[in-house]
Amino acid sequence: MHSSGGATPRHVAVIPCRYGSTRFPGKPLALLGDKPLMWHVYQRCQKAERIAETFIATDDARIQEACRRLDMACLLTRDHLTGTDRVAECLRYLKADGYLNVQGDEPFVSPAAIDAVSHALALSDPSVAAVNACAPLREAAAVLDHNVVKVVTRADGAALMFSRQPIPYPRGSRPAYVRQLGLYGFTAAALEAFRALPQGVLEQAEGVEMLRFLENSMEVRILLVEDDGIAVDTPEDLRHACLALRADSSTDTDSS
Repeated sequence: MHSSGGATPRHVAVIPCRYGSTRFPGKPLALLGDKPLMWHVYQRCQKAERIAETFIATDDARIQEACRRLDMACLLTRDHLTGTDRVAECLRYLKADGYLNVQGDEPFVSPAAIDAVSHALALSDPSVAAVNACAPLREAAAVLDHNVVKVVTRADGAALMFSRQPIPYPRGSRPAYVRQLGLYGFTAAALEAFRALPQGVLEQAEGVEMLRFLENSMEVRILLVEDDGIAVDTPEDLRHACLALRADSSTDTDSS
């Protein structure tokens, strides 16, 4: 999709939520403060200025019921291999100019970053399959953490490789490391192409869905944004997120 002006395109945010996570079963419903993890992501999407509507997408009745109680729009889908496959099914229900996959384990994702991906998607050449938000990694522990997906890019800013290993390897210099955020933008055509393709060897090995595009010579544009949030992959991550939420709440109280 390429926009040269005129009205702002209609973009929707879809938060894929799966109950049966291997590392953290029931993660979308795990409490962060007094609300489920997915609720915090939903609120962040609601604050983004360029997002017309936000939806939770799930195959689980427990998550669907929690959405009903918390007044969050929910779409019931089939079971899927990845969150992007789940978002692709939502094309059946949602008509939009662009679709943002906001992963349900990024409770502190910046609304400004969501808007930045939406804006970049609107300006993208039709040959671009996805816009993927990424942020600098500043802690050595995060670089070594296999739950943190790293990315390296071509000279023009397109993704070259994603890996859970620390890439690039610092043999001859000290490179800057960049982490992939769970925040992607797609056109409908790109999502249709994604779900029509089988998982490749690299995607299966790394468990990184954007590799499906790269393995099929499709372009993923990397958009650097500022994001110091915590991705919740494990119960230990959730404990860190709870501490961060309490710290934010204390700061808000002190400044009021």
